[in-house]
Amino acid sequence: MHSALLALDWGTSSLRAYRLGPCGRLLERRHLPWGIMNLPRAQCLVKEEETGAAFERALGLACGDWLHADPQLPLIACGMVGSAQGWRETPYLGMPARLDSLATRLERVPRAGATPLHIIAGLIQQGPLPNVMRGEETQVAGVLASLTTAHGSAQDLLICLPGTHSKWVRVQGSEVRHFDSFMTGEIYALLRSHSILGRTMHGTGTHDAQAFGRGVETAASQAGRLGPLSTAFSTRTLGLAGELTASAQADYLSGLLIGHEVAAMASVLRSTEAMPRIVLCGDEALCTRYARALSVLGFETPLQMPAATERGLWHIASLAGLA
Repeated sequence: MHSALLALDWGTSSLRAYRLGPCGRLLERRHLPWGIMNLPRAQCLVKEEETGAAFERALGLACGDWLHADPQLPLIACGMVGSAQGWRETPYLGMPARLDSLATRLERVPRAGATPLHIIAGLIQQGPLPNVMRGEETQVAGVLASLTTAHGSAQDLLICLPGTHSKWVRVQGSEVRHFDSFMTGEIYALLRSHSILGRTMHGTGTHDAQAFGRGVETAASQAGRLGPLSTAFSTRTLGLAGELTASAQADYLSGLLIGHEVAAMASVLRSTEAMPRIVLCGDEALCTRYARALSVLGFETPLQMPAATERGLWHIASLAGLA
């Protein structure tokens, strides 16, 4: 089947490339460690390389064969590639935001003798504590496109996007009304690798569901009201007391931090008049952990939406007339 679109999810630490056929059918995907902060270097550098050249080389190495086979293949990208440290800074779209309008705000990056790259804008939420996202808006667009196709119209949703910086996005109709960010994944990595908590941990490569559940329950308990800055230390003290093995401590800490995140959102949701439908979108294993935490906190089983990024990239490209 011939290609219709080359779509990129270009983040800080990785580059995901999707070759999409007619109607957005996934033909091939690639995952490479060439995020915007880790671009492949040229073999010989006489002087500091221009930003565009470094990104162009990464693109060529990642999917140059796709472009060679079809030089007119349209290109679209989301994520940190549109940040100040990316290929071309793309202005944010303000809130509240209708995601279909992202198709009219694409940043066009010319490429010498080749089809241009079109970068999707992120979202900015102004206020006392401003908030931003780049890349997640495309996942949300993919979720809405999928639900609209399946059910005829999008509903009142709370879309959770677990990751290094998790996002909880409130959607009404086809409009993003509010979102919250949690540095859960990054804090977990820092505590595990650069704090005293990591000194007694020994990973086994397998998930300890019991230890994870205990962490979630601790976050949801009376002791959890003191917050993660207090309860995180129990990862160490439970080990010292012989109640938590070294191989179980990482999953306990994961459950503890995710539990605090979900508990914080639960306290907000219970003050609202109507409970939105919760959708999980992201890495399958991580979404399973969040689903477990939501269950412990008393929520109904959330809907899980895989492959939202490529669907969102296709949807926005289609609205923009690229595909």
